[in-house]
Amino acid sequence: MTVLLFIVGVLFVVVGIAASIALHEVGHLVPAKLFRVRVTQYMVGFGPTVWSRRRGETEYGLKAIPAGGYVAMVGMFPPPTSEADAVRQSSTGVFQQLSNDARRAAAEQLQPGDEDRVFYRLPIWKRIIIMLGGPLMNLIIGTVLFAVLIMGFGTAQATTTVSEVYRCVVPASQQVATNQTDCGPDDPAAPAFQAGLQPGDRVVAFDGREVTDWDELSGWIRDAAGREVAISYVRDGERIDSTITPLLTERPVPAEDGTAAVDDDGTALTQEVGFIGVGSTQELVPQPATEVLPAVGDSLASVAGVVVNLPQRVVEVGQAAFSDAPRDPEGPISVVGVGRIAGEVSAMEEIPVASRAATLIGLVAGVNLALFVFNLIPLLPLDGGHVAGALWEGLRRGIARLFKRPDPGPFDMAKLLPLTYAVAILLMGMGVLLIYADIVKPVDLFG
Repeated sequence: MTVLLFIVGVLFVVVGIAASIALHEVGHLVPAKLFRVRVTQYMVGFGPTVWSRRRGETEYGLKAIPAGGYVAMVGMFPPPTSEADAVRQSSTGVFQQLSNDARRAAAEQLQPGDEDRVFYRLPIWKRIIIMLGGPLMNLIIGTVLFAVLIMGFGTAQATTTVSEVYRCVVPASQQVATNQTDCGPDDPAAPAFQAGLQPGDRVVAFDGREVTDWDELSGWIRDAAGREVAISYVRDGERIDSTITPLLTERPVPAEDGTAAVDDDGTALTQEVGFIGVGSTQELVPQPATEVLPAVGDSLASVAGVVVNLPQRVVEVGQAAFSDAPRDPEGPISVVGVGRIAGEVSAMEEIPVASRAATLIGLVAGVNLALFVFNLIPLLPLDGGHVAGALWEGLRRGIARLFKRPDPGPFDMAKLLPLTYAVAILLMGMGVLLIYADIVKPVDLFG
């Protein structure tokens, strides 16, 4: 059963990512057709064609390697200005020859009537819309999936139900210094253990105040150190009234996200507060629609941080893959890594089905937001590179009009093909490295 669940999780993410790629290309296809650009192919994948069917002037199909997709439009590069210019330029070197070959190939695709249907003759704003259509589709998919997560499944919230009761209290600094996990002979008993609390008990009152929120209860406990207070909890439908004395002890300072706060050196910050030694049960609580966009924004900021530091992060992944160094759980992973995580989550039968489904949806949502950010990098062959080229053309033409100079014409993106090939090779190398690392040194998210 565990193996079957693992496979189901992997297939869910694989299908989700494949659908996301297909819809990304639809984001390019629809505006291209609306602007009357002749689209010759809409393909999901690369390599040999597995299946295709022609509808009108466009061939739609699937290719053997599901690692992306493309929409082929006529006139991506302007043709050579003249055969003499092409011959003269081709003598400058192999890189110039690549550009000339690309221009000739683009020109050979043209048919009678294509004069006003080529990509490079579109107004700049239309070209930008076409190239941003793909990333925008990924942003929409990611936002919709986040809405499903937050409004449908909900986010994990601490409840007033006890999940675990500690037998003793170990100061935070002692835990860090000695990595202590068990109670020692000199460690004081936890107040909750002494008061008789058990996992499953629901705390309903503390110090004469009704308890409805765990974070609020935690604050009351922290402020009640050394003082005996009343506590009430419900067990098996019966209310039990007791007393408890929170123990003054050293505990981590909580950060805004609930994790332990650290200083500039990465050392955990601590403070002496009241503590009774219980953990809270987490439950998915649906949130209002107003929480969706802030959550998407936080995720985009996190992805952007990874992309900005991508060269360093990839180097760290390579070092971890070929050494004993651990993988950074916040670093980049490949589709193989995402699939493995999905399989592991799906196979965790001790976790409620709703939580597992929410995690799988969250993985696909995260991949879409990553595709959105990554494709905005202003380098060819990424969509952001085409946008940058269109903006550069607009700037050149604007300067020419300002100084009453001749129109410089469309910017020849074919000149950037050597850089495009270099970037493509780097991206493929990065992908291979990440896949290798995810096989030999996978990210450990579950301990």
